Amino acid sequence: MTDAKRKSSVLPDCMGGGPMGLGDPDDRSLRHVETDILIPKIVKEVSREKCSDLIKEFSTCGKEAGFLLPFKCRKQNKEMQLCLLKWFQDPEINARCREQYLKDRSDYRRTGVGHKIKRYEV
Repeated sequence: MTDAKRKSSVLPDCMGGGPMGLGDPDDRSLRHVETDILIPKIVKEVSREKCSDLIKEFSTCGKEAGFLLPFKCRKQNKEMQLCLLKWFQDPEINARCREQYLKDRSDYRRTGVGHKIKRYEV
C-alpha cells in the first residue's frame, strides 16, 4: 500500500495495513465484536464439546418425555446447564480460545486465506 492510500484511509493501521491489506498480522488488540461475540462463540462451541454426554442425556430425556419435558427432565437440564456454565466461565478455556482466535486472525491477515468452517479443540 502506498503512503498516499494509507494517509487517506479511515481505518487505523492495525486494521488496514499488513501484507494483504487486511490488517497487521502481529496486532493483538481486539475489537468489541471480537471480545463480545466471536470469542464467546468459540468458547460456547468448546463448552458443548466438553458437555456432550450431558447434552445427549438431556436430549434423550426430552424425546422420551415429549410434552412433559419441562417437568420430567429438570434434573438433566440442571446438570447440563451447570456443566455448560462451568466451562463457559472457565478463565483457562477463555484464554485458550482467545489465543486460538488471535492465531487464526493473524494467519488470515498474513495469507488472505480464511477458513469457512473451523472446529476448535482446546
